[in-house]
Amino acid sequence: MKLERAKGTRDFLPEEKIIRNQVVDKLKKVFEKYGYSPFETPIIERYDVLSAKQGAGQESDIMKEIFKLSDQGGRSLGLRFELTLSFSRVIGMNPNLKMPFKRYEIGSVFRDGPIKLGRYRQFWQCDVDVVGTKKMIADAELILLTLDCFKELGLNAYLQVNNRKLLKGIIEYADIPAKKANSVIITIDKLSKYGKEEVLKELKSKQVDDEQIKKLMNAIEVQGTNKEKLQKLRSMITNDIGSQGLKELEELFSYLSKQNIEFNPLLARGLGYYTGPIFEGFLRDSEIKSSICGGGRYDEMISSLLDSKKEYPATGISFGLDVITDAIKLTKKEYKKTTAKAYVIPIGIEKQAFEIAQKLRNKGIKIDIDLTGRGISKNLNYANSLEIPYVIFIGENELKQEKVKLKNMKTGKEEMIGVDEIYKKLK
Repeated sequence: MKLERAKGTRDFLPEEKIIRNQVVDKLKKVFEKYGYSPFETPIIERYDVLSAKQGAGQESDIMKEIFKLSDQGGRSLGLRFELTLSFSRVIGMNPNLKMPFKRYEIGSVFRDGPIKLGRYRQFWQCDVDVVGTKKMIADAELILLTLDCFKELGLNAYLQVNNRKLLKGIIEYADIPAKKANSVIITIDKLSKYGKEEVLKELKSKQVDDEQIKKLMNAIEVQGTNKEKLQKLRSMITNDIGSQGLKELEELFSYLSKQNIEFNPLLARGLGYYTGPIFEGFLRDSEIKSSICGGGRYDEMISSLLDSKKEYPATGISFGLDVITDAIKLTKKEYKKTTAKAYVIPIGIEKQAFEIAQKLRNKGIKIDIDLTGRGISKNLNYANSLEIPYVIFIGENELKQEKVKLKNMKTGKEEMIGVDEIYKKLK
């Protein structure tokens, strides 16, 4: 039997898993700084939840990428393709939650789509969402949180912002029928991925004529500073929904006047449920061109899923753990190959060495120990190959002195030291 992984999936050996854990820890640190609490949902969802028209939208490419399955009772199920729908389902099922409700969730999602650097069929998302407020201050908080995450991770990244209401207003300005709005937005979202020529071809296939395309492109391709773009669009877009989108953007930017964010009228986000501000993060000067995070406001999803008139305004953003990890690896920095801070080498006294290793572990020191009975030379080579910073030799001579020998693997320096002193030294 030839052993192979399923296409589009990956294994993570310790060196890479350590990097991923560090990314997760740094993201959690920022999320919790802003008052978001941990949350978890199952990876399997009912297919009718995943395919709900209030979710991604039947015309979204993601609908073709859902992994479908059924249980022994014949029920249609699917692997979640994102975390937002599951979050919305939980809110709908728990009407007594105190609002606003703020949560973060980190977990695997699945899409049977094309594979490239930074894009896989099983990947991890790190989501932050707040439900229960329409105010733009919530979206501004998410943007500041995102910029703090970039800083914490040491990423040279920036954030683009747009508004779905403005996009719909632009589509109305271009005399494109409202029933085509979501379909046209999905096509616009492909501009950065496939280029203008492919997008124009797809628009024509959707019976958008040349004059409508011209007006559409003139509006979404406006140039200038954020303020200049807003002014130009305000002179063009006078319909109600477009004006509302512009007003929301101006209010949002009023909270973020000193932040390095870019207003991009081309930004669309391919999912059908967005209703207001949308955001997407990108790396500067990187081989990875796809976004590293993205999200926006989805005020109608939860009430639509419930078929309820009660409002559940919500906004959120999702960070791609896989693409962020790939970006960090491309910097070619050196990373740990093991979590161990020290490696214990017993010299003829395994039991006593084992007890000392456990004593150090109980004090919070990350300790590995030889479990094979190898010689000193092979053990040193092993510790060196994993780049473990310290080695601790424990033999009869050391125990007679009630000490151990501590070796700094980087400098080669050795010293006799008491067990309690090792704790202070390594901590």
